[in-house]
Amino acid sequence: MNLKKLAVGITTFTAAALMLTGCGNSSSNKKSDSSNTISFWYGGDGDSAIKPIIKDFTKETGIKVKVQSIPWTQYNDKLLTAAASKSGPDLIDMGTTSVPNFVSSNSLMDITDTVKKDSSLAPDKYFPGSVETTKVDGKYYGVPWYTETRVLYYRKDLLKKVGYNEAPKTWDEMYDAAIKLSKRGKGMYGMNIDANEQTFGFMFARQNGAQLLTKNNKTDFNKKPTVDAVKYLQKFVKNGATPKNDLKLSIGESFGGKGVLPMMITGPWEIKAIREDSGLKDDQWGVAELPKGKVSNTSATGGGDLAVFKYTKHKKESIKLLKYLSKRENQLKYYKNSDSLPARKDAWNAKELQTPKIQTIRDQLNHSKPMPLIKQWDQIGQDYNKAWEKVSVENADVQKTMDDLNKQANDSIKK
Repeated sequence: MNLKKLAVGITTFTAAALMLTGCGNSSSNKKSDSSNTISFWYGGDGDSAIKPIIKDFTKETGIKVKVQSIPWTQYNDKLLTAAASKSGPDLIDMGTTSVPNFVSSNSLMDITDTVKKDSSLAPDKYFPGSVETTKVDGKYYGVPWYTETRVLYYRKDLLKKVGYNEAPKTWDEMYDAAIKLSKRGKGMYGMNIDANEQTFGFMFARQNGAQLLTKNNKTDFNKKPTVDAVKYLQKFVKNGATPKNDLKLSIGESFGGKGVLPMMITGPWEIKAIREDSGLKDDQWGVAELPKGKVSNTSATGGGDLAVFKYTKHKKESIKLLKYLSKRENQLKYYKNSDSLPARKDAWNAKELQTPKIQTIRDQLNHSKPMPLIKQWDQIGQDYNKAWEKVSVENADVQKTMDDLNKQANDSIKK
């Protein structure tokens, strides 16, 4: 899933149940009206990007599809409620970090046989990190639909003024550039660290050699690789290269203009925002792979997967829609409509994706992994954000904070 969107939070179970009463059950009633109508739950605040593709599907197959767009902040609870009542959608757009949780709640159908029998859905057609998000205990519960990862956005013009003719390539260079950029004057910084991004510190921990989750199903947050990675990030805040608190600036105010925050690590959705809102010329800014830590420059894989609701009465039709949306040409149509990047590798040779900025994201996808695929990870990510607030705002001791987070995470996993 779009991991940034997931970081917004989750609504209460009661609110979700009320929404299901108003929407989910009516979806089921619609299905009973016609054996040739299926429902598709779609994460996001609108469905304009998917409706034209669904219209073509209906025209080709005769199968009608009721699309229901649901904000990501409500999605998790609503799907859990649907699973509990065994009444809900047929096909689902799943956030990648949520798949294990919904497998454990018996929400998703095992589609291993479908994946193995259909060469068009073969795992080697997709980025490895995206495929990982669809598997639990060696079985497939989804097919990658769109993908994303984190890269470094930087102001070329401003970095050049502090001695960098290209993007920083190592942790040391990134810190050095950020410090120099922060010396431009009052209210100026070098790099943004997104306090709401649940994957941020974990990306750096992996770059420093952390496993995050060991073979014994235990977290290693209080070990040296993770602790040193968090200390590295804390240094940016301590020394004024990164603001302590969210400045609540638009992309035009932060990255555009004078460049209050001229470096940021974020996802591909930012390209459109910068082009539309920053006022910058295309040659004033760039996209680069993440700088390398002690071990790697590993980033985080996110995006969305297509999955079939376990209790659907329309398995055949749902699989048909899943396969249709998985086609190369339809992933490209969805990209054109939404800017969501295709998960199929063969779609990346399309003309519309042949730009340096987009191809840099493709290169980073080859060095990206999803967060550990356990049902507790969303909660662990939220707990990390609270730990980071203590470290960055309150200047708490990193080792003690990570000891506490590690215990909290392992206690959660045991439950």
